[in-house]
Amino acid sequence: MCRNIRPLFNFEPPATEAEIQAAALQFVRKISGFNQPSAANREAFEAAVAAITANAQTLLAALQTTSPAKDRETEKHKAQARNVQRFGS
Repeated sequence: MCRNIRPLFNFEPPATEAEIQAAALQFVRKISGFNQPSAANREAFEAAVAAITANAQTLLAALQTTSPAKDRETEKHKAQARNVQRFGS
């Protein structure tokens, strides 16, 4: 959906509150069509970000897996390799 939203589940160290909030902000921006809401929409925009952040935290805390936690650096290098293969160096 939005290239700036990254998977946050099953990483070591776990996703921080700031990462979850940033993903929620990107989601609200995407579905609202606003990068920065007008003064008339600011309250609704910020309430949506807060609600989605809280729900995402609840979801991440409730999810379970038997897979080992992924390493952020390893995943970063894999993504960079995919980009080089896709777009060149």
